[in-house]
Amino acid sequence: MTVELNKLLQLVVEKRASDLHLTVGIPPTLRLNGNLRALNLPALTNDDTVSFMKAIAPERIQQEIKEKGGGDFGFAFEKKARFRVAIYMQRGSVGIALRLIPNKLLSFDEIGLPPSTKNLLFRPRGLILVTGPTGSGKTTTLATMIDFINIENDCHIITIEDPIEYYHEHKKSIITQRELNVDIGSFAEAIRRALRMDPDCIMVGEMRDLETIQAAITAAETGHLVFGTLHTTGAARTINRMVDAFPVEQQEQIRAQLSSALLAVISQALLPKAEGAGVLAAFEIMIVTSAIEHLIRENQTHKITSAIQTGAQQGMILLDDFLYNLFIQKKITYQIMMQSAQSPPDLEQKVKDFTYAQTNPKR
Repeated sequence: MTVELNKLLQLVVEKRASDLHLTVGIPPTLRLNGNLRALNLPALTNDDTVSFMKAIAPERIQQEIKEKGGGDFGFAFEKKARFRVAIYMQRGSVGIALRLIPNKLLSFDEIGLPPSTKNLLFRPRGLILVTGPTGSGKTTTLATMIDFINIENDCHIITIEDPIEYYHEHKKSIITQRELNVDIGSFAEAIRRALRMDPDCIMVGEMRDLETIQAAITAAETGHLVFGTLHTTGAARTINRMVDAFPVEQQEQIRAQLSSALLAVISQALLPKAEGAGVLAAFEIMIVTSAIEHLIRENQTHKITSAIQTGAQQGMILLDDFLYNLFIQKKITYQIMMQSAQSPPDLEQKVKDFTYAQTNPKR
């Protein structure tokens, strides 16, 4: 069974699929360019998926599956690739989802991240949030940023991940990578312990609870550059989500802390290209200015959208404007643009105005 699994993993690498799903009752299925494609193979049985699980899951994960019904871990496929693996129980059977982690760390140009974000990485302290839904490329963006710091600065970089996805080599910086449930118990504990390890930069894989959010803000306030991720879309929603994690009586204080600690929110979505295979990223960039700092502190996050619109010179852009630019350049389809938009009616009007201007040029 291990041999057959190796063939499936090899196929994922060759086809550059993003994911492999192994589910009882259907054939092994790849996700290619955002779409699911079942392979021309027999449907999997429970014995198949149990054998796959035993071939790749460490003993601690197998125990976790028995106790909690699932487990996540990183897995190296020979020297060809790494996978992020989620094993779960469904209908009493074992299911497995494997996500391919690219071996190569990408550059800013390759992921399409605006150059204005590079300046943030030279800041000595503050909080940078990378947000977006699951599968939007947050991990890849963070890995690119960490690699840039590693090349440009002599820092001690600590990453806290669940699981470790990209492996970083020491370059100009020292890199310490800690994995949840292997090296440390929780994100919040890992941040607190990191502060005693002479860090310059701390990357928190996921800010999933109040304790972790508080620890990350404190680390940023006390003179460290901190990166974190949230499953939110848009700068205003991200700030609201962080503040709302706290009890009402603490929210005013958190807004004040966040207004001074936050450097930027980078929201992103991953979209299929209009022509040919592959995907590309769309971004919303909010860089905290004194005006935005005031809006956060005074609980006026509803005004952040217009502040981003007027902040183009500082390198800011709304997600909808980024999507519109990709559509005008024919890099994505109209349908994909509208599906990913924050405000579809406004974007629709913008396209109509553009079309009218194209067909009715001024004389």
